[in-house]
Amino acid sequence: MRGIRRLLSAGVAALTLAAPLVACAPAGSWQLTGDLATHDPALAKDGDEWFVYSTGSGTVADGNIQVRSSTDGRTWRYAGEVWEEKPAWLREEVNGVDNLWAPELVEHDGTWYLYYSASTFGKNTSVIALATNATLDPGDPDYEWVDRGAVIASTSADDFNAIDPGVATDDDGTPWMTFGSFWSGIRMVELAWPSGLRAGDGEPLRIADRQVPPNAVEAPYLVEHDGDWFLLVSFDSCCRGADSTYRIAVGRADAPTGPYLDREGVPLLEGGGSILLESDRSRVGPGGQSVAHGVLAFHWYDADLGGQFRLGLAPLEWDAEGWPVASW
Repeated sequence: MRGIRRLLSAGVAALTLAAPLVACAPAGSWQLTGDLATHDPALAKDGDEWFVYSTGSGTVADGNIQVRSSTDGRTWRYAGEVWEEKPAWLREEVNGVDNLWAPELVEHDGTWYLYYSASTFGKNTSVIALATNATLDPGDPDYEWVDRGAVIASTSADDFNAIDPGVATDDDGTPWMTFGSFWSGIRMVELAWPSGLRAGDGEPLRIADRQVPPNAVEAPYLVEHDGDWFLLVSFDSCCRGADSTYRIAVGRADAPTGPYLDREGVPLLEGGGSILLESDRSRVGPGGQSVAHGVLAFHWYDADLGGQFRLGLAPLEWDAEGWPVASW
């Protein structure tokens, strides 16, 4: 589930980062300031401006996906919601849906694609839906998110959960969407441009499974580096404030469809996964990740502030063996 299901109250916090996060920024330590109350951040850059789209709050704008922006990657401001009211068909598809979760942002051929989840906590009657826009800038006259309907759905009759989309395009131009939370783990389907919808209706591929109940793996995200593909996932439990046990794990493959192996050669389909980022003292439960322009975005919980959640950003670096490295 790349996300908390109902946002908590939050204020301003600072997070020190190592190394510059954007090419135009000076080197040195980073502190994030402003409105950092994000969960399941989808990080993107449009022109010179950074954006984070994140899980909505049921008490704000009908639970729609929230938007924050920054001109320097350090100071963040609230920039509204995708819509004032969620599409009516979502309520018919998912009975009891409140806030929308775990967005993903992808740009293709001048169009922005926003994938997001509609579900209810602990159930797999869910849908991943799509909206498109010409720009991420709310001040642009062409800014308008257009509902494109469902991409994939799941019901209690399925062994997967259609939430937490993560999309990447391979070298042949084929887009792939990873998704999943608990149940049978992380699954994958092929998409098609320019619609951004599924290319077929076959059984979703299986790419990660912890093999032990409750199969606590979710929030998949694909990253390509030097010809290798990396699957980032969140292990264990989010959404429990300072008691959260979320941590980010990774596996590597030769192709986006896998098979993914961890550093020890254990397949992610057999419970493998090398830890990329985990709790450190009062900084608890990093997860719900995305990557843009070499920056890893995630949420975490501040134990010093009663477990309030925060946006985290860290440079995604690479070691001598070609594995991703991130640090607090």
